[in-house]
Amino acid sequence: MQTLIKGARLLDPGNIDEKKDIFIKDHLIEAIVDPDDIETKTYIETRSDTKVIDAKGMIVVPGLIDIHVHLREPGHEYKETIESGLLAAVRGGFTAVCSMPNTNPVNDNSQVTKFIINRSKELGLSKVYPAGSVTQGSRGKTLAEIYDMKQAGIIAVTDDGKPLENSNIMRRALEYCKGLNIPIFVHAEDTSLVDGGSMNEGSFSTFWGIKGIPNAAESIMVARDIALSEFTGAQVHFCHISTKESVEAIRQAKKRNVNVTCETAPHYFTLTDADVKDYDTNFKMNPPLRSEEDRQAIICGLLDGTIDLIASDHAPHSVVEKDVEFDMAAFGIIGLETSLSLSLKLVHDGFLTLEELINKMAKNPAKIIGINNDIKQGNIADLTIINPDVPYEIDPESFKSRSKNSPFSWMKVKGRAFLTMVNGKVVYLYGK
Repeated sequence: MQTLIKGARLLDPGNIDEKKDIFIKDHLIEAIVDPDDIETKTYIETRSDTKVIDAKGMIVVPGLIDIHVHLREPGHEYKETIESGLLAAVRGGFTAVCSMPNTNPVNDNSQVTKFIINRSKELGLSKVYPAGSVTQGSRGKTLAEIYDMKQAGIIAVTDDGKPLENSNIMRRALEYCKGLNIPIFVHAEDTSLVDGGSMNEGSFSTFWGIKGIPNAAESIMVARDIALSEFTGAQVHFCHISTKESVEAIRQAKKRNVNVTCETAPHYFTLTDADVKDYDTNFKMNPPLRSEEDRQAIICGLLDGTIDLIASDHAPHSVVEKDVEFDMAAFGIIGLETSLSLSLKLVHDGFLTLEELINKMAKNPAKIIGINNDIKQGNIADLTIINPDVPYEIDPESFKSRSKNSPFSWMKVKGRAFLTMVNGKVVYLYGK
């Protein structure tokens, strides 16, 4: 099977940014062709086994990667399966995702790791790079079988939504993972300060009569883990940063060359606690939507490089967990199918260049999980084609995810994935 993508702008920050045609043979990038090379193009196009994709006015970029996704399988298939999650991923333009370990059983051993990887390979959709649990059962007591999981294919460890509150266990985990050259993904939260809260602590939580979660619940743990990273030299990656204090602490740590990276999610630069209305549980996530001041700090962190990447924190829940009282509802929203469109708004509004956005959604995630997704001859053809200016309305009924818990339903956005290619195979094409 051969594919020719023609008429597009090829954008791989640091490598190429020009109008080129790209020829894919089997699973590799066979050639990058000048549009004026009529002889070569004619030869390729006239081959009977060549599929030609007209991408005029669109942008071909390295395959997008989301390093914070909950696929729920095994154990919670009523919320999401690996198949439905990966169908959502390719529709969103993602050629690879990193799955969180809060499954049932928890991904704290090589058997569960192998199951997730093998199932994803069977499906042939987005690639899955699992994160394993730091501790057994994600209970925060005893280190899990990290070496065995690394041999089986994990690229990081995390207890995900359960913070490692014991500082000595965090230290030992960092020292161990440093030797294995894998990062710890940190859910920065002091649960004693959360204390049963359900949204950001402030005037809006007071108005709605909902117990609040202060910024300090996040920033205190960010400060601790910066200190432990500085002490051990091990890599810490902070998940879903939401507060101005956290952004500033990470900014200062990077100036000291501390081995830390971080992500934020689209909801933290798109929404605030003012958007939480009528006790709509689709606006309940952890960390919660913060203030406008925090939202602006997140955008500034993206602008100056303090925040390395954008991840969705795709967290599907069924109506069983969401169609209840606000304080009883599960934390989390889905995001794989809306992440790109919401992030493109940063470009349309002039906050980021398209090159900077692709760094945050493709290149930097690839560096963190240790893969090469450059667009160059001989590399695996994991590609995303973006139609950057097409307007549309987010329709939850069109989601491929098994769950619909999104606060962005019926929002008008601009820009979406047109095509997703994994291993040289078109796994998603808009409209088909």
